[in-house]
Order: sequence, then structure tokens, then C-alpha cells
Amino acid sequence: MEKIRIKELVQFRRKSDRSKKTFVKNLKSNQESDKDNSGGGDYWKSCLSAIGNVFKYNDEYFLDEKIALLNEKIGYTEDKRIKTQFQRNVDILTNFTDFDFKEIKPNASLTFHKKPIDKSILDINGIPLQAKPDHVFSFSINNSEEIGGVWFIAQIDGYNKEELGMFVDILYRYLYKHFSKDFYVNTTYCIAVDVYKGQYVSYEDIEKGYIPKLIEQTIDEIKSL
Repeated sequence: MEKIRIKELVQFRRKSDRSKKTFVKNLKSNQESDKDNSGGGDYWKSCLSAIGNVFKYNDEYFLDEKIALLNEKIGYTEDKRIKTQFQRNVDILTNFTDFDFKEIKPNASLTFHKKPIDKSILDINGIPLQAKPDHVFSFSINNSEEIGGVWFIAQIDGYNKEELGMFVDILYRYLYKHFSKDFYVNTTYCIAVDVYKGQYVSYEDIEKGYIPKLIEQTIDEIKSL
């Protein structure tokens, strides 16, 4: 088992008991468990990259630019599947024009950090989980050097907040493992954003008990199968 993405843990939780066994078998053989490519990261690359750029550069021009580019591609693409993919990306970007990015960023100057792919895998109770945030950033508040991260996630029909909590949980563990020696992990700004629904959760929501921690529970069930 090379790695498991958090979206695969979510998929596992959604399945029937019978389907869960097949799902685990596919994971053990490193087969692709997501047969519907409308849920894959590459499928949403256009909208996710634009949204990530708006966050980093504080410029909503990236949304308008990507919408215009995708609409142009829709116009000359004959493949219906590709047209649908581009249109779904456009729909998310259009809906996201009203999103307030200030709600998920500290009011401070941000320094963005590299995210080496070889550090993206975390061992949780013997299971390799992958954390791939869009941005990791440090900032200073009241003479405290702090670290945060944001993960923009797309999926047809989106995720509920408990499922988003699984993404933010692994994000917090990632930040703590790789950055806590030099920074305080600010849980308010350890955030996962569902771009389909335009909602987000922070690790602070887990700390306060608003959202349950589900990763260990899910891993235990996978290991039992």
C-alpha cells in the first residue's frame, strides 16, 4: 500500500459494508479506487489552481482570467466529456467570485513555504496517508512566529463538514510534524475549503468539539478488513 488520499478515506466511509471489503482490497493492491474521474485532482486542476493563486496573490483577476480561458476552450472543444469538465470548473469559479478570502487568512504578511512531495506522506497507525495542502504559510502575530495552511478541495456534490474535518485533521498533523519546531501551529488558520459548496472548516473546529476526529476510527476499520 503506497499511500492513501484523504478522499479515499471519505469514499470508504460512504460505502456499504460489502463494498468496503472490495475497496480495501483495491487499496492493498494500489489500484485506483476512484473510478469516476470527475472526482480526481487533475479534473479540477483549472479551478483549484486559480483559487490557490487568488489566495496567494490577493488578486481575483485569476478567477476572471481562468473563466475566460475555459469558456474559450469550451467553444472550440468537440469532446462532450471535456466540455463537461471545463464547464464544471467554470461553474465553481463563477460561484467562488463571492467567496471572502479574508475569512481564511490572517491579517498579517505571509511567507509561503515549499511543500516537498517526499514529505507529504504521514504514517498514521501503520497506514500511509497523503497530505497535499495548496499553501503552507508563516506569519507573525504579537511577536509569535506562527504557521498555517490551506487546502482547497473539489468533488462533485462536495463534502459535508465532518468529511472536511478529515482533510483538516491530516493537514494539522502535517504542519505539526514538519514545522512545529520553528513555528506555533495556529489552528484557526489550518483550513480545508470545499470549493464546490464554498464552505470551510478549521482544525480549531475539531479542537472545540464542533467536528469529530474520524481518521483513526476509519483507519481501524480499514485494518480490520
